[in-house]
Amino acid sequence: MNRVVLMLGLLALFPVSSASQNLTKVTVDGNERSSVFVPIAKYLQRGDAECLAAWFADNLQVDVMGSVSNCSRNQARQIIRNFFVNYTPRFFEIVYTSGTYPMEYAVGNLDSGGNMFTVTILVKTNDSGNYIEQLKIEKQ
Repeated sequence: MNRVVLMLGLLALFPVSSASQNLTKVTVDGNERSSVFVPIAKYLQRGDAECLAAWFADNLQVDVMGSVSNCSRNQARQIIRNFFVNYTPRFFEIVYTSGTYPMEYAVGNLDSGGNMFTVTILVKTNDSGNYIEQLKIEKQ
């Protein structure tokens, strides 16, 4: 009972973080499973740096067209926000995923209407959720 009350209290305090960890079911090779990359891909396609940042680890590596930064979640959010201002996404698609628990990665293509980018996302899972540890954006 105390755990339930504690969990409900934490969810009330941190609604953005807890909501960001809802995983979407996808079918892969005929098996339904959760994919952390479905909501992440949605935020990349929308160019939504705020929602995407909810998935960032406290400290992560961000590489935007060769400019590599080891930064905090807030710094990474600003870097990605600036990228989306300069290159407004029109379409994003995950083309490859791999890895096993607790580390998975995905590679996708981002179309900003005249510029194409390859996006690589490394996600680590721990007891408190799924977090982007590395985000790399390369111009094709």
